[in-house]
Amino acid sequence: MITDPLSDFLTRIRNAQAAGHESVDLPSSKIKFSLAKILQEEGYLSDAQVKQEGVKATLSVRLKYNGKQPAIRSIKRISTPGRRVYRQYDTMPRVLSDMGIAVISTSTGLMTNKQARKRHLGGEVICEVY
Repeated sequence: MITDPLSDFLTRIRNAQAAGHESVDLPSSKIKFSLAKILQEEGYLSDAQVKQEGVKATLSVRLKYNGKQPAIRSIKRISTPGRRVYRQYDTMPRVLSDMGIAVISTSTGLMTNKQARKRHLGGEVICEVY
């Protein structure tokens, strides 16, 4: 039983890139798909699709590489089930002097720290990627 599905999602991506895999399949959920779409829009993943196989849905994520180097150099979970981290829009984290992104869960859905700052929305800091 997985107690933190988002940490599992991030760890599977981290491990697949370390092993040089082209893609990774994992159990799907709306929040994982939203997170994968944000990473795709920001240029860290090539593609993310939900495949329906009978009752269970599978999220298939194609990883992106720059030559032999993975596009994601670091992906780190910030808010955990035991320690939730919330930020207001004016104290939103700047990852690598805004070269990276932080994914924020707001009242209007998942978005990057830059989008949340622009819309004056605060929320839970899910992860940091660069």
